Amino acid sequence: MSIRIGVVTVSDRAFRGEYEDRGGPAVIAWLQAALQSDWTAVPALVPDEIDRVDAVLRRLCDEERCPLVLTTGGTGPARRDITPEATAQVCHRVLDGFGEQMRSASLQVVPTAILSRQIAGTRGSSLIINLPGNPSAVADCLDAVFSAVPWCIELLEGPRIETNPEVCSAYRPPQA
Repeated sequence: MSIRIGVVTVSDRAFRGEYEDRGGPAVIAWLQAALQSDWTAVPALVPDEIDRVDAVLRRLCDEERCPLVLTTGGTGPARRDITPEATAQVCHRVLDGFGEQMRSASLQVVPTAILSRQIAGTRGSSLIINLPGNPSAVADCLDAVFSAVPWCIELLEGPRIETNPEVCSAYRPPQA
């Protein structure tokens, strides 16, 4: 059975068709290289509006039953950047380590990574991770945290996700 993974682009300009969505395709391309398990992307494109982001996250977790939902965009300091706020209001638990690790890895590439506000958390049996909108930053952040993602999903009673060790080695405790 194919694992459904939500991929949400949050961008006013891409939503209006003024700008090509490059974040969502970057997430999908990274997953295509990194995952060996059978999976299917469940894409969504929404404007930077907290109610719209909230609604799509709830739908992907509660109705679509995606064990993993990755957002891209809306994590900076601009007035319209609301993805972390929308994520925080739908999550039952926030997992601070994801944001800390993504910012740490990104700071090795660009000093403005300190402005990024991405978070991660759980809603029921789903893991939600905010990623930046920049395609190269998407890869930097996924490279930094994805080794913990498969085990986190298993702890949430989700499916076992196998990774391509040439891209990312999933960590599981020895007794798992």
